Amino acid sequence: ASSNEAGVPHLDEEYLTLSTIHSAKGQEWKSVHVLKCVDGCIPSDMSTGTLEEIEEERRVLYVAMTRAKDHLALMLPQRFYTRQQGAAGERHVYASKSRFLTDEVCRHLDAETWPSAPPRAQPIASHGARVDLVAQFRETWRRTAK
Repeated sequence: ASSNEAGVPHLDEEYLTLSTIHSAKGQEWKSVHVLKCVDGCIPSDMSTGTLEEIEEERRVLYVAMTRAKDHLALMLPQRFYTRQQGAAGERHVYASKSRFLTDEVCRHLDAETWPSAPPRAQPIASHGARVDLVAQFRETWRRTAK
């Protein structure tokens, strides 16, 4: 159901609340996920002109982090898809973690990567024999073309 059609949830019903950080002031949830904890988003590029603006952005992140009762997840995407790039662009911009998430702060957090990195494959030992795959494909192509 959507908007007003959903009705009031029952006490034992699971539901999700999407909120901005600013509208979350004074509220609490069991679990809070803060998205895009990277420079450019937290703090916003639009709010880094003065030290006062940067400190206000730090307080905003503090508000977001203190809304969680039991579980807090700070999401740091490695890169973003962008629509502003030209046709030849990669269409991704790499991000760095928020300047507010210093090494001292991160020591108090558990780092988790998703998806989990696959185990590193062991290099295949070379036996010295080289195979010319291009020549093999050419020969196969010639035989099937006749």
